[in-house]
Amino acid sequence: MLMPKRVKRRKQHRGRMKGRATRGNKITYGEYALVSLESGWVTSNQIEAARVAMTRHMKRGGKVWLNIFPHKPVTQKPAETRMGSGKGSPEYWVAVVKPDRVLFEAAGVSEEVARNALRLAAHKLPVKCRFAKKSDYAEGGEV
Repeated sequence: MLMPKRVKRRKQHRGRMKGRATRGNKITYGEYALVSLESGWVTSNQIEAARVAMTRHMKRGGKVWLNIFPHKPVTQKPAETRMGSGKGSPEYWVAVVKPDRVLFEAAGVSEEVARNALRLAAHKLPVKCRFAKKSDYAEGGEV
């Protein structure tokens, strides 16, 4: 499960997810990518499940890059606890995803295999995604 090695502050505010991604919106490493179409939180377990689905479909051929990392802790209070007495303890970690964010990249396989692998990964994620190719974009590869 992905999580930061150490953090400055253990608890964070929930924040808001307005606007489009201004960083991480270019295909930098691979030839094919999975790009988010909406904003949301992707948990570390969902990232791992998507990664496993992709690599299994590609049968250890090609290369996969993860472009998101869960930096944000999400807290929960224990079940059947009365109101008050402070904020709950961190339960899991999420990556904040905005529209146009490149989530995963793949290379070293045919387009058909990459498309199917990224489709399987998209089914594991809570945000709508689309398949993108680096060759479809200009020099920067911006999605």
